[in-house]
Amino acid sequence: MSDTDRVITDEAPSNDNPYSQGVRDGDRLYVSGYGPADPETGEPVDGDVADRTEQVLANIDAVVRAAGGEGLADVVKVTVYLTDLDDYETVNEAYGAAFGGDPPARVCVEVSRLPDDVDVEMDAIASLG
Repeated sequence: MSDTDRVITDEAPSNDNPYSQGVRDGDRLYVSGYGPADPETGEPVDGDVADRTEQVLANIDAVVRAAGGEGLADVVKVTVYLTDLDDYETVNEAYGAAFGGDPPARVCVEVSRLPDDVDVEMDAIASLG
């Protein structure tokens, strides 16, 4: 079994559910799924799906930084969960702006429902080596 470290930060949302914000396994970081929750309040941010996408990515960025990484630049894989694929293009624009010209691998799926009835959630894998 490899050495693993749990990542804990106040810069990303946390709750009483039984999961870690992230788990570092060597140079690989697995970031739990994040919706658009404000880290201070735990409530989804106001605004449109682009605003919520930006918050989701800020939450992932915070976990990567807490693990010793440089943020989104270290992300190599993302799974995007949307409750409505009609939001795909808007999410793509916010996502593309966050990652720039060197985006990670990605999967995007439509799901019937997400916790707290949010419309977007993402999880990520980062390489910290």
